[in-house]
Amino acid sequence: MHELPEGYALTLGEVDDIPALIAVDKAASALFAPTGLIRAEALDDHVPADVLELAIPLGDVIVTRNEHGWACGFALVSPRGKGLYLDQISVHPDHGKKGLGRALMLAVLSVAETRKLPHVSLSTFRELKWNGPFYASLGFAEIPRDRMEPYMLELEAAQRPDMDVDARCFMRRKVRRALFTFGKPKEDVK
Repeated sequence: MHELPEGYALTLGEVDDIPALIAVDKAASALFAPTGLIRAEALDDHVPADVLELAIPLGDVIVTRNEHGWACGFALVSPRGKGLYLDQISVHPDHGKKGLGRALMLAVLSVAETRKLPHVSLSTFRELKWNGPFYASLGFAEIPRDRMEPYMLELEAAQRPDMDVDARCFMRRKVRRALFTFGKPKEDVK
């Protein structure tokens, strides 16, 4: 379903993964240093351990693992508004450009579909090739400012002190619901 290079796997996160996920997040943040889009002091920030501790039992953390089973990337999601929100996606630079981010995003879309949510939303830098253009290649489209949900405006305000929010945008992709599950038609498909 989610094509990965040989030796990699996708799993749900486990509490024991938290130190590795923090290390992955910090390493991935370093990619933004030369862009000037994130305040230098904020580049050391990472998803807090307590957030991961709460999200993991809910199935809201998806992890890519290398051939040794070590976490080398992850996606953190949460239900917001009527859909699923991508809070964070990080792939360790040593494992970058192998399709792990794409596989994580396809897994996120599958989570939304499984939960019968209509869409996945995210915020990202509009122009960076591994941000806005990457998500656009997966079918995400920018949300016009007048259609942003209240939580999006709150997130933007929270990001403003550490990021150039004028260079950022919110994007959304509708989730296609499968017509069949295990060979039986879905009764709730409209």
